[in-house]
Amino acid sequence: MPSSVRQEIGQLLIGSFTGQTLPVELRALAREFDLGGVIFFSRNLDVPEQVAELSFESEALGVALPAWVSVDQEGGRVARLREPFTRWPPMATLGRADDEALARRFAHALADELLAVGITLDYAPVLDIHTNPANPVIGDRALAGNAAAVARLGAVLVEALQARGLAACGKHFPGHGDTSTDSHLELPLVEHPPDRLRAVEFEPFRAAIAAGVASIMTAHVLVPSLDDARPATLSPAIVMRLLREELGFEGVIISDDLEMKAVSARYAVPDAAVEAIRAGCDAVLVCSGDCDLQGRTLEALVRAVEEGRITRARLDDALRRGRAAKTRFLAGARPALGARVRALRAHVGRDEHQAIAQEMAAFL
Repeated sequence: MPSSVRQEIGQLLIGSFTGQTLPVELRALAREFDLGGVIFFSRNLDVPEQVAELSFESEALGVALPAWVSVDQEGGRVARLREPFTRWPPMATLGRADDEALARRFAHALADELLAVGITLDYAPVLDIHTNPANPVIGDRALAGNAAAVARLGAVLVEALQARGLAACGKHFPGHGDTSTDSHLELPLVEHPPDRLRAVEFEPFRAAIAAGVASIMTAHVLVPSLDDARPATLSPAIVMRLLREELGFEGVIISDDLEMKAVSARYAVPDAAVEAIRAGCDAVLVCSGDCDLQGRTLEALVRAVEEGRITRARLDDALRRGRAAKTRFLAGARPALGARVRALRAHVGRDEHQAIAQEMAAFL
């Protein structure tokens, strides 16, 4: 397959690594495949200056377009950046406050801190509805326990994050709120009929789509009323027919981490990546930092295109959506590293942000 097509395939992967510097193995993958982006975890991050330098180098892994520099920074227990970055309370506090102005100020402050160190995509907000108190993975990550509140506040967060220039990602479609198991460990079951899902679980995603959310992340859940054989991430009935066609989402669909046991216990990661792209995802996350596995995943995607299991039309559609999002958020001259480092201390952990966090914490 021509090298240009191999580089196109690289846009489908948001990769990962261990340590606080880019490994030579990931740099080599990027040279061959032109990676779509990277995701940072706590293991990668230290002081703000180190994060800024790592972001600068990671963004440069992209050749045709800058690579996404992404992170899970929600607040509460899902926060990869620690002090001196502002430590945000969980998003449930925004639901309890029921204050759109507070939600907007939080999102502006969060975006300012991430952008100050070169992070361009945040996997937030959570759009799941906390309807099951026994849910071990969502809990206070959700804004609220009713669809209307999650939809309203979720749309505010999307608009505010993106108004600052940070790409947002609503998660986890078609809804992970009413599950009783953790998809990191096993495949959760969602037993609602389609009418209930459309009336409740889908409502925050509709609102986020209306607000122009850049990306939506799929859930590794089994929803038998929609597809009784495949997890949502790998299901054309859920990803393509519902999210893309019925809800009319035109942005980038990103898989949750394909190494989570909900998927990897049944599918090898390279095979799952092929099935996710076939189902309608435009990018896949592989998060353990195993560069060899990421290379095998990319080779599996190349073979799937060569053999016609991923059609050229599907590949072109995924690439087009990825380019459009990058053009929207990453176009133009990117800040130089020196400028980032000089500016970041004015944004990271500033008193105004700490005051917003304290205001949210009153609703813990």
